[in-house]
Amino acid sequence: MELRTLSYFVTVAEELNITRAAELLNMCQPPLSAQIKGLERELGTELFIRGKRQLRLTESGQLLYRRAKELLSLAEKASVEIGALNSGMTGTIAIGLVEGMAPDIAGERIADFLQHYPLVHFRILDGNSDDLIEKLRSGLIDLAVISAPYDQLLLNSFPVGEERIAAFMNKSHPLAAEEGDITVRQLVGEKLIVPSRSAMVERIRRWFRSINEEPDIICEMDSYLDASALAVRNVGISIFPQTAYVPNSSIVQRCIGSVTDRVEYLFVWRKGHALPTIEERFIDFVKEYKKEC
Repeated sequence: MELRTLSYFVTVAEELNITRAAELLNMCQPPLSAQIKGLERELGTELFIRGKRQLRLTESGQLLYRRAKELLSLAEKASVEIGALNSGMTGTIAIGLVEGMAPDIAGERIADFLQHYPLVHFRILDGNSDDLIEKLRSGLIDLAVISAPYDQLLLNSFPVGEERIAAFMNKSHPLAAEEGDITVRQLVGEKLIVPSRSAMVERIRRWFRSINEEPDIICEMDSYLDASALAVRNVGISIFPQTAYVPNSSIVQRCIGSVTDRVEYLFVWRKGHALPTIEERFIDFVKEYKKEC
């Protein structure tokens, strides 16, 4: 499979119409149709269900679409990295960030790094730690700030920060009137909205088991914004890191004082994987920044 053919396929898969795809690609419809049919012959499967006016992806087509997007992204990334080697300290650093403190941690480092290397650009991807570890594994990103725990056999790491865990609730909730921290026992019987990462869910269950109770987890989700939206509507209490961004005056935050757990943030990259010069320089820069702080 050629990258050009995969690019044609992705355009058709996104438009689901050969005529529109051909217009976007600035080519005639018959050659584009021939390219897609040739790809189907090469793979030995149909990629589209052809209707009168619109196409639909088959299961094989859906799989190829996902993989083709990854391959094209990697090809673009390789081109940028090679260009950076030939032209000095330029290029794009792709870094993944979990929500919480990670954007602030990375933001400070990126701002200072750009003072030294103004021709470098950054591409930031978000997701929970498991998502970002998978992106690291597949090569879509080379660097990330994630929260512990993580696969120490797969990743190099060093800590860059930590914070407490808090409960977010509507200001009308009785616990919102409490001053200072709240306890896990005060959360018994409350409907809870928690991060979807399995390690965090298990951590919360462990808190409750320590007082011989079970948490009433009604929802697991990745986005702090979505979790806060549910809390605003009194769907439940959201449990997330303390610095979760909550742009709503109806939300009250209370740290959970009866637990000693902290969310630990780590700067990570794959072991045994050669990095472009600009990314190695950024890793060194972040390490030096941490020493100075």
